[in-house]
Amino acid sequence: MNMQSRNRTAADKADVSRITGGRRMRRNRRTDWARRMVREARLSANDLIWPLFLTEGVDVREPVTSMPGVERLSVDNAAKAAEEAVKLGIPAIALFPNTDAGLRDELGSEALNPQNLVCRACRAIKQAAPEVGIVTDVALDPYTSHGHDGVMAGATILNDETVARLVEQALVQVDAGADIIAPSDMMDGRVGAIREGLDDNGFEHAQIMSYSAKYASAFYGPFRDAIATNATLVGDKRTYQMDPANGAEALMEAELDIAEGADMIMVKPGMPYLDIIWRLKDAFGLPTFAYQVSGEYAMIQAAAQNGWIDGERAMVESLLAFRRAGADGVLTYFAPRAARMLRDGLI
Repeated sequence: MNMQSRNRTAADKADVSRITGGRRMRRNRRTDWARRMVREARLSANDLIWPLFLTEGVDVREPVTSMPGVERLSVDNAAKAAEEAVKLGIPAIALFPNTDAGLRDELGSEALNPQNLVCRACRAIKQAAPEVGIVTDVALDPYTSHGHDGVMAGATILNDETVARLVEQALVQVDAGADIIAPSDMMDGRVGAIREGLDDNGFEHAQIMSYSAKYASAFYGPFRDAIATNATLVGDKRTYQMDPANGAEALMEAELDIAEGADMIMVKPGMPYLDIIWRLKDAFGLPTFAYQVSGEYAMIQAAAQNGWIDGERAMVESLLAFRRAGADGVLTYFAPRAARMLRDGLI
């Protein structure tokens, strides 16, 4: 390199330093240790909740075809999964039943049965792994013959009649050992009614994690496969789940749930609604969770299996996105996989 070229290079560098005011953002990205030292969003096993699908039988593991790597588990295997969660440092699991078709009716009566699949799983899990928290879904859709979250009159979901049944459902779940009641039905007033019902029956310690912003989303399909409501659902859920176009409405929903006694709030789905997570956390400061739903999981898994993306990196990136957006924790089917990577120092 001649002297003229050296002078030009030095001048170019001087120009960059002048333009940036001497600040070079790449310095903090240059090495792995530096990147780790200045990292803003961090992920740990404590940030994960592991959703489990339940099915009848003994020692049953049924693959969910549309969710590669996810299985429906019999109660005994769900208890074993809870033991694994404890070993991995995952603080809580969430239970969702695939109710036998013969037990589904128009009123979702099986939801109120103290011996239903969820209640039996709660008891077995509390015996096997008392250290793990149990989150139970409060909604009627796994139990109704029409696949909706509430009681129907013709094509109309009856709000208040549904809420009365949801209170009963919450009571049998807490009595069986559930720690966190998570109403996902999106009926008006259900959080307050459930809180009152729990307190009046001596369950004032039970927490409520409200699905405050649950959208009428296209990302739920694989979940409905897993609990077998895709085939039974009549119509859609847009009269009670939120319009994907709305953001301010999510703040109103969350404000109402908090006033009614919610201890935690949730946004579902997760990644398409990172802005909603941020807005709710910023507005209220309450523990705020995201549900990385089945469609989000399935897309990452399918793309990874086809070699289109690096599945592990995409998984980690997605989980960090929730934390960066303000989520205190994430319900994710990746929970055990991510927890193992964290344990092994791979994240």
